[in-house]
Amino acid sequence: MNNQRSFFFNVDWVTVFIYLALCTIGWFNIYAAVLDPEHASMIDTHTRYGSQFIFMMIAFVVAIVILLLESRFLSALAPAFYVITVLLLMTVLIPGVGRNVGGNQAWIDLGFMRLQPSEFAKYTTCLLLARYLSGTNIKVTEIKSFLIAGGIILLPMILIKKQPDDGSTLVFCSLIFVLYREGLSPWFLIVTGVIILLFVLSLIIPNPWYLVSALIAAGFLLMYFYRRNRQMLLGLLIGTVLAIGLVFAIRPIYNRSLNAYQKDRIAVVLGITHDTRHVGYNQNQSKIAIGSGRMWGKGYLKGTQTQYSFVPEQSTDFIFCTIGEEWGFAGSIVVVGLYLSLLIRIIVIAERQRSPFSRIYAYGVASVIFFHFFINISMTIGFMPVIGIPLPLISYGGSSLLSFTILLFTLIKLDSNRMGIV
Repeated sequence: MNNQRSFFFNVDWVTVFIYLALCTIGWFNIYAAVLDPEHASMIDTHTRYGSQFIFMMIAFVVAIVILLLESRFLSALAPAFYVITVLLLMTVLIPGVGRNVGGNQAWIDLGFMRLQPSEFAKYTTCLLLARYLSGTNIKVTEIKSFLIAGGIILLPMILIKKQPDDGSTLVFCSLIFVLYREGLSPWFLIVTGVIILLFVLSLIIPNPWYLVSALIAAGFLLMYFYRRNRQMLLGLLIGTVLAIGLVFAIRPIYNRSLNAYQKDRIAVVLGITHDTRHVGYNQNQSKIAIGSGRMWGKGYLKGTQTQYSFVPEQSTDFIFCTIGEEWGFAGSIVVVGLYLSLLIRIIVIAERQRSPFSRIYAYGVASVIFFHFFINISMTIGFMPVIGIPLPLISYGGSSLLSFTILLFTLIKLDSNRMGIV
């Protein structure tokens, strides 16, 4: 029987402290990003920062409730939670029910807030994936188990893509690291990396024959090195042929599957085109804001790019610009350090679990948070195209804050009861 005398029992307070620090940083920077002099109070509910304060209070209550729950309850209801979010993802696609914001039909208007089911789908997918992979005789190296695990991940991706919300769709790809931790061959990660590299190079290099020549040369070199290993030789030969075929297929797939604005954003990031007034405006202003902060920043509420609203969506997707401009490189390093500390802490928690369910879930949490953190910051400094995903616990948004709170505190609860779920 779990010790329920107090929810303080065995709680990982280091993780809780990092969570509170990031929430507080987010609230103060949302205030700086969208400050309205006529509503200067930080808890004025007519403003985004006032709404974020309410969301934080709700999130803290939800966190306490999770800590008071029985751990087995979370595992037992994983399938039900997953089905509910899938139904909600279907609901937002119904005209007149789902609300379209910024071109994405991804919200349900509840009156007091807008609910974004895709944010909660990340949590329920991690939960069900952990429930399935921790089952008896389930091995991700077996085709059946791999396909079922892949299906759990793929279903919400398909529904979210229909909204269409490309950023949230891509987040689910990070769960491949969970499968890798549970025994998936590293070749899946290598092949994925090679495909991404070929995709980028095929767009940068106009003549595909240059890339094909390089692939043939690399293939022959590797085959010479492994000339005594017939199985490896066959694999390298097939891999080289497939890679060459992919090079010729990338551009047609790229042109047909992506919208014009998506191709423009990718072209700007890769340096194929230079556009600082239209498609590249957001990232250009973002880099100006971050760069102008220099080492120590311009000071809280003194950022010109921030206070004069030069950067669009600065309280949501581009909140890191406010940190970079007003708190400088030093402040940015503190925020990055908090995220890295949180990720390291989650991995430490994962590896000390005696329950496969808790360990697998922990790696799901780490994967989702890492993807959001890495892509969002890379997007604001121009290393990645703009795909519209929030910075965890810092960006404005009730659904985002609540989903990350539930995601993280479920892990804290599981960790506080390491003997609970087997």
